Amino acid sequence: MKKGIHPENYRLVAFKDMSNDDVFITKSTVETKETIVHEGVEYPVFKMEISRTSHPFYTGKSKLIDTAGRIDKFKNKYANRAK
Repeated sequence: MKKGIHPENYRLVAFKDMSNDDVFITKSTVETKETIVHEGVEYPVFKMEISRTSHPFYTGKSKLIDTAGRIDKFKNKYANRAK
C-alpha cells in the first residue's frame, strides 16, 4: 500500500438515524460540529436520514417517505395519460 494517502484522524463518532433515533458508534473521519452523549460518553454526532435500522431493504417493511408531496404531484400530473 502507498504511504501517506490514508487519513489518520480516525475517531469514534456517533451516527444518529433521525427517522427512528437509533444511534451507533464507529470510527470515522467525518467532520461534525455537534456532539451527543451516548451511554454516558460524549461523541461527535453525524445525523442521517436513513440507516440500516430504517431502510426497507434491511427491515423488510415498506415505508413511504414523502416530505414534499412529490408522489401526489407525479400522480396528478400523469393521471390522465394512463387512460
